[in-house]
Amino acid sequence: MSQSYIFKLATSPQEIKAYFDLRRAIFVEEQDVFAEDDFDDIDKKAYPIVAIEPISDRVVGVVRIYEAQPRLWYGGRLGTHPEFRRGWQIGKGLIYKAVTTANTWGCDRFLATVQLQNVRFFQRLHWESLNEMTICDRPHHLMEADLNFYPAAMELCPSLLRQDLKVS
Repeated sequence: MSQSYIFKLATSPQEIKAYFDLRRAIFVEEQDVFAEDDFDDIDKKAYPIVAIEPISDRVVGVVRIYEAQPRLWYGGRLGTHPEFRRGWQIGKGLIYKAVTTANTWGCDRFLATVQLQNVRFFQRLHWESLNEMTICDRPHHLMEADLNFYPAAMELCPSLLRQDLKVS
């Protein structure tokens, strides 16, 4: 039986705290990409998106989106809780939610820097590698989503969500 998840913008204080806690667990504690915290200036303008397991109401996946320039959006800090990584269902759902949300809000291009081990997964989801690069001493690809596969949805843009997202 396939597990269903809820993919949504993180809006409540509990969701936002769980979002940052999971990011810290993945990128600081597990992958050792950052020394103490992965919070950066982009988080001040980014929209956090979470995957929630309905049975426990637990945040099990995260990604952020932000507009870098008018109509140019980026996704980043995509991660799934280790206990929920089987089958790529959460990653695929988060990517779809991220790109369709940005597309709804006026995106003409959607880019992401993707760790090398995830490039083929993104290519299967209609992304193209534009350039190889190194970020935090790790190989990445700058990739672009084919927006034809990510139609605009009905997500309203919560303008106040951008303010004071960091939870200590």
